[in-house]
Amino acid sequence: MKQIVLLLISIIAFKAHGQISWPDQKKSAIILTYDDALPSQLNTAVPQLKTAKITATFFLTSDIDSISIPQWRALSKMGFELGNHTVFHPCAGTDDNPVPADHYTAYQIIREIEVMDRFLFAVDGKTKRTFAYPCAETMMGGKDYVDSLRKYTLVKYARAGGDSTAFITDFTHLDPFRVPSYGLEGGETGVQLIAFVKKVQQNGGMGIIMLHGVGGDYITVSAGAHRQLIEYLKTQKKEIWMPTFQQGMDYINKQIPLKAQKP
Repeated sequence: MKQIVLLLISIIAFKAHGQISWPDQKKSAIILTYDDALPSQLNTAVPQLKTAKITATFFLTSDIDSISIPQWRALSKMGFELGNHTVFHPCAGTDDNPVPADHYTAYQIIREIEVMDRFLFAVDGKTKRTFAYPCAETMMGGKDYVDSLRKYTLVKYARAGGDSTAFITDFTHLDPFRVPSYGLEGGETGVQLIAFVKKVQQNGGMGIIMLHGVGGDYITVSAGAHRQLIEYLKTQKKEIWMPTFQQGMDYINKQIPLKAQKP
């Protein structure tokens, strides 16, 4: 009886400090996310993930087409998550992005997210999904649109950006519409990617990695570096929980209700 009481006290204290007790007694969580519906993700990243039996989240734009849609649909049926990354991926002041965000209003981007939600429903039949800010930007036309996104309840959670220090240990103050992630800049080595994972493990938190090209396309990490990361994660399955973004956030919200979810 004494041991049970002590266990309950430790759990309460753990949550009071904004920390999480992970499923199956695992010690941390890593979430892999891939942006922009790139061919290299289907051709290189997905086979590596399947071989290691690791799921991930893919944030898609309207660049998906008649060739790739059946592949994305099949991935959804396998447990991978298809997230919303807007129709046109508008970004501010970038020469390599086809749609500039400078003249967007909050209403326009919210409407675009709504249209992409419907598009994705036609792909996987799901009605609730997550979102990733294009270029990790929360500004449209010079104004922050996070609270507008929160108000319209189109998506459950939204992933933002960050660097290799952007992992989460204090979940009490986590805003579900500004969830930080480690945004890769391209060219990272397997050693660097694994180092980030090890930092998360040491702190018992959750780390989200934002990837783009894998062995091709842009903001690219090599196929070899990605394979090193996946192989390391495969060896750590007893220690690390590896859910999709929505699974991870749903679990956190049950453990520590995210107050910022309400407008």
